[in-house]
Amino acid sequence: MMVENIEKKFDAEQVIEDFEVLTKNAGRIQEETLKKILEENGGTEYLKQWGLNGRTDVETFKACVPIVSHDDLEPYIQRIADGDLSPVLTGKPIETISLSSGTTQGKPKFVPFNDELMYSAMQTFKTSFAFRNREFPIGNGKALQFIYSSKQFKTKGGLAAGTATTNVFGNAQFKKTMKAMSIPVCSPDEVIFGPDFQQSLYCHLLCGLIFRNEVEVVLSTFAHSIVHAFRSFEQVWEALVVDIREGVLSSRVTVPSIRLAMSKLLKPDPELADTIYSKCSSLSNWYGLIPELFPNTKYIYGVMTGSMEPYLKKLRHYAGELPLLSADYGSSEGWVGVNVNPKFPPEMVTYAVLPNIGYFEFLPLEENLIGMEQANSPVGLTEVKVGEEYEIVFTNFAGLYRYKLGDVVKIKGFHNGTPELQFVCRRNLLLCINIDKNTEKDLQLAVEAAGKHLVDAKLEVMDFTSHANVSADPGHYVIFWELSGEATDEILQECCNCLDKSFLDAGYVSSRKVNAIGALELRIVQRGTFHKILDHFVGLGGAVSQFKTPRCVGPKNSSLIQILSSNVVKSYSSTAFC
Repeated sequence: MMVENIEKKFDAEQVIEDFEVLTKNAGRIQEETLKKILEENGGTEYLKQWGLNGRTDVETFKACVPIVSHDDLEPYIQRIADGDLSPVLTGKPIETISLSSGTTQGKPKFVPFNDELMYSAMQTFKTSFAFRNREFPIGNGKALQFIYSSKQFKTKGGLAAGTATTNVFGNAQFKKTMKAMSIPVCSPDEVIFGPDFQQSLYCHLLCGLIFRNEVEVVLSTFAHSIVHAFRSFEQVWEALVVDIREGVLSSRVTVPSIRLAMSKLLKPDPELADTIYSKCSSLSNWYGLIPELFPNTKYIYGVMTGSMEPYLKKLRHYAGELPLLSADYGSSEGWVGVNVNPKFPPEMVTYAVLPNIGYFEFLPLEENLIGMEQANSPVGLTEVKVGEEYEIVFTNFAGLYRYKLGDVVKIKGFHNGTPELQFVCRRNLLLCINIDKNTEKDLQLAVEAAGKHLVDAKLEVMDFTSHANVSADPGHYVIFWELSGEATDEILQECCNCLDKSFLDAGYVSSRKVNAIGALELRIVQRGTFHKILDHFVGLGGAVSQFKTPRCVGPKNSSLIQILSSNVVKSYSSTAFC
């Protein structure tokens, strides 16, 4: 794949036209993409062992190369990270390693990253922006972008390692693309790549206020980061006003490079300080905070599906009447699809698959669940059926072959010849003790139902997670909640009972009735507990903008269980099935 010159002026209509051509010929493009991948990498150690013998057709590839998980490829990736320069997974040497978020397994995964993945990221960004800007055009303003670098390090073999978002944000191609699309960010690089995310967050907010009339988009990788930013704003807004009034950065920011960069932006501005003070003082419960602070904002943008859906209520509170636009579908392993219908609300968003950024297969969910032979069961990109659910199998230009992403998607329709996917859940994030199988979405719906009991007390669930406690007999679900304030024991017992009754999976209900699964336990943790989880994640090398609260904490993630358990202040057991 040739990495194109992206310094030329951005032409949105041309980008859309190119996308239409690609998707009208999705089947042929898929075959050509697989051929390119195998031509470039057919001589690698990994592919040679499967007996392709130079063949690049779809039938041979699917017949010879097995479907794998990350565990299967991890030894090969580790060898690359340790300095093996032979063609292990790719024909060209891998020079960069991406780190997955680490919130699923408790530790980040190593994933190969190269120029081809960078190219696909830029293609995704440009295509998405072209469709988005057609519906919500922005002028010559700025983006208030809550993005953060992770800690970067060298692997044993000398490869640069950082989160996928850090590898993208720090790449010259990304900066050129953003410049070409005329969406400069408010914050200088020193803030984005600062070593302390709390200081960076404070300065992101300050930069946004300095350029408040120029801000046209508020965005981050994930919705959580935007909510976290404005929850933090509630606590520090008066300090920000003082900084603007006096033109001197708060002493809470100590990183010299950040202080120097901010000194070039910050000048005494009593009028702006008075405006912000007046706005914040008059807001009722911070509703509509974002448009009040940034009156020319057109929309708010970030990933809002999956584990981000629980933050939508709070984000809508801050957004007021501003539209929420869900960002594109990707993972640490690579991009999958683009949101070409930006007017859809986040709960209905679909993603049109880009057929030239990888070779895609789809495992029918029923077959995957009952353990049927999987080698020949996947269907191709153009063979999926509307209304059916599948697990994505991904082959890319960076050494992942027939790799299960672990994501379950539903086919909602087609854009020309390429399917439009709706994200359903992570495959392995299941609450399961007996014959029960409750997904992340099931948990979210249960929490939403139980959370209604808090409304009269003017409380909300700020964050939550779960754990299947199989060390007890019988095993039972443990749900952890962090609340916005104090609730009575009576209300919390009602919440606990409601949680238990809201898991509608037949296996769960029948197991509860015969006590094969014990009473659900609701544990209330003290304020700030989920921030401690975030701190723990960042300490592992993660980036705040890539953070996802783990909705189901597995037994291997002992450090998170320890953080949660040590911060429990109240505990309740369900009486719903007594």
